Amino acid sequence: MRYLHTMLRVSNLEESLRFYCGLLGFEEVRRVERPEGRYTLVFLVAPEDMPRARSESTPCIELTYNWDPEEYAQGCRNFGHLAFEVDDIYALCEKLRNAGVVINRPPRDGRMAFVKSPDGISVELLQKETPLPPREPWVSLPNEGVW
Repeated sequence: MRYLHTMLRVSNLEESLRFYCGLLGFEEVRRVERPEGRYTLVFLVAPEDMPRARSESTPCIELTYNWDPEEYAQGCRNFGHLAFEVDDIYALCEKLRNAGVVINRPPRDGRMAFVKSPDGISVELLQKETPLPPREPWVSLPNEGVW
């Protein structure tokens, strides 16, 4: 397992970039615009990680900006989740399920799942490299709760 990123939901992307980049010195290494989902993702790397950030995957902060203000209604979770790359998403989800952990978002696509820590922290699990072929029981399991 490898730590990937921490997602933070931001209400003003420019102000957040000024804080993280302009004041703290983080550097933007990637930006993803998703008009169909009406959001922008901006990945930031700490200054000391920059030398290796261009040649390999480096732990980062993912700023998530939802374009619609109603996404920031009272009770919105600004801390999103921790993300980890795993060698076998199905094996890990099975191990977690056998231990009594609820799989909030099953890995139906062989690529992504969400679970929660005992304290309610959302944890995203992402299959390393290529998604695994979809398989049961994961394909048929519905989402459970929120993540």
